[in-house]
Amino acid sequence: MRVVIAEDLFLLRDGLTRLLEANGMTVTAAVETGAELLAAVAADRPDIAVVDVRLPPSFTDEGLRAALVARQRQPGLPVLVLSQYVEQLYARELLADGSGGIGYLLKDRVMDGTQFLDAVRRVAQGGTAMDPEVISRLLTHNSSSGPVASLSPRERQVLALMAEGRSNAAIAQQLVITERAVAKHTASIFVRLDLLPSDDDNRRVLAVLAYLNDHNDHGDQNGRGDHGGRNDRSDRRGIGSLHV
Repeated sequence: MRVVIAEDLFLLRDGLTRLLEANGMTVTAAVETGAELLAAVAADRPDIAVVDVRLPPSFTDEGLRAALVARQRQPGLPVLVLSQYVEQLYARELLADGSGGIGYLLKDRVMDGTQFLDAVRRVAQGGTAMDPEVISRLLTHNSSSGPVASLSPRERQVLALMAEGRSNAAIAQQLVITERAVAKHTASIFVRLDLLPSDDDNRRVLAVLAYLNDHNDHGDQNGRGDHGGRNDRSDRRGIGSLHV
């Protein structure tokens, strides 16, 4: 698997590179700006791009913007975005084109090498890997009104796991229920959310998340999610505890 990394912090960039290469992947480029990301994607045609949302010079959303442009130029390019915070607007924009190969992880999740590698592989294969905290925030903000409010507690659990990219078998194992029960909950969720069921797990997840984002009017009025245009880099951690 060929990977391009865009991350401005050297320690994190280097740590990600070593982790991926130690697990059989090839990092064709490790860059620190959006412009360099676009150049690397054009030159290397990677299987996936791992991109920090906030890159120089303003550390707002340059990484996300570059990733979206890269997907326009190379349709279907899998992109795994890393962010320090839960920023719902970014999740919405990633999902807007309705195609697969999308991931959004908080950087704390990167510290667990197994979870990070699983997300990279899933996204590279055209799947979806959404951070559980992002899903939880979206569901919480939609809990008091709209169709999501009509879901039962168990249906909300199933929806959250679907949004992480889990298959019915994985959901059944996580919740200690049968796959048949998961299928029934899934069918009920689609009916309540007025979404057509699909045999394609990835498209199913994207449809649910797109619906939630379309009906989420909390926390992103200023275009910067829960933390506004926060530009503090002081609390961004390195990768020293990654398990290589």
